[in-house]
Amino acid sequence: MGKTTEPAPGTNLATLRKERGLTQSRLARLANISVSLLSKIEVGDRALTPAVAADLGKAMGVSMAEVLGKASVAQDGEERLSALRSAVRDYDLPGRREVEEDTLTDSLETAGQHRDKAEVDQILAILPGLLRDATTHAHSTNTVQSWMTLAEVYSSVYWLAARHRWMDMAELAVTRQWWAVEQKTNPLGMAIAARDRAGAYLNGGDFEGGLMVVDRAVSQAQTSLSGQERAFAVGLLNLRGMTLAGRFKDKKEGRKEAERHIKSAWEASEWFGRDWNRHSMIFGPQNTTTHVLATRLDLGRPRDALRMAEDLDAALEGLPATRVAPSRINLARARLDVGDRDGALESLSDAWAAAPQMARIHPMAREVFRVLSSLHRRSNPELLRLSKLSGIPV
Repeated sequence: MGKTTEPAPGTNLATLRKERGLTQSRLARLANISVSLLSKIEVGDRALTPAVAADLGKAMGVSMAEVLGKASVAQDGEERLSALRSAVRDYDLPGRREVEEDTLTDSLETAGQHRDKAEVDQILAILPGLLRDATTHAHSTNTVQSWMTLAEVYSSVYWLAARHRWMDMAELAVTRQWWAVEQKTNPLGMAIAARDRAGAYLNGGDFEGGLMVVDRAVSQAQTSLSGQERAFAVGLLNLRGMTLAGRFKDKKEGRKEAERHIKSAWEASEWFGRDWNRHSMIFGPQNTTTHVLATRLDLGRPRDALRMAEDLDAALEGLPATRVAPSRINLARARLDVGDRDGALESLSDAWAAAPQMARIHPMAREVFRVLSSLHRRSNPELLRLSKLSGIPV
């Protein structure tokens, strides 16, 4: 986790615009948004949403992730990041020493625990060695399970890279993930790999392209899997699909596509009493609730999102921090959108309590805080506390 101060997304946007010599009116025209909205985003009166960030990024010739801004790591993290990049490059170069399956399984479980707790520093520390061991084991044993294990490690590499907006690594990780599951046919692994590949489209701002990946993978999963495993795979893909559709520029088309995936996700969730956690993936009625809430918000319907949030505590019970924190952040954003600043600050504080390492690098957590600190006429103890934690000045 970075120790230096990075700008929040709206502030980063203003810097990118000025670096390119663009006026607000010129950029707004290129992105087909109002000058008023752009101005409010830059001064901190409105939050920069992913959909608007994607439009502005296209207008400036950069990705949505670049507009939102990369998250840095500490000095020792830079060394680990370099080691991870090296391990990703060596995907077809297994090590010489023998890797015990039990040792690999234990390491994979430890990585999964860190991921569930959204402990990004610890994940970065463990991934380089884990990836090399999983690579060696897969090449030496050449079993369905060993290649699935390698694919799961690459999924965690993607997850870590996407959280930091390291899009070069994220896109390479999903390519390697797909390569791993193709070594020994594994329909569930392919569904998960497609879900992560669509995530790379999501992070890059290509929502329509990502939805094409999802829809094709849903069709493949429906024909190659059965029972709860099929419901799990299709449901996971539907969660990604609704998120992508919710960020369409054409909101009418986005609503139609989102509702299609929402309906399918609810149907798949009926197979589960409680959410399944398999291969670091989560699906069931609870996670479906959190994704529908976020999608309603992305579609510009914060009051619908708030109505869903009335039972949010129950929906989040037992879910890992990787789901709890983003849901609290989305609730903060919804409350901010309807003018409830105190409620937004409370929800943002809850997100920090659930997963401080994730909250520090999450672009919407940083953006909501930036707007709250700008709108409050005077700081309060909680704003000052979060300012110190986030590195964003009040």
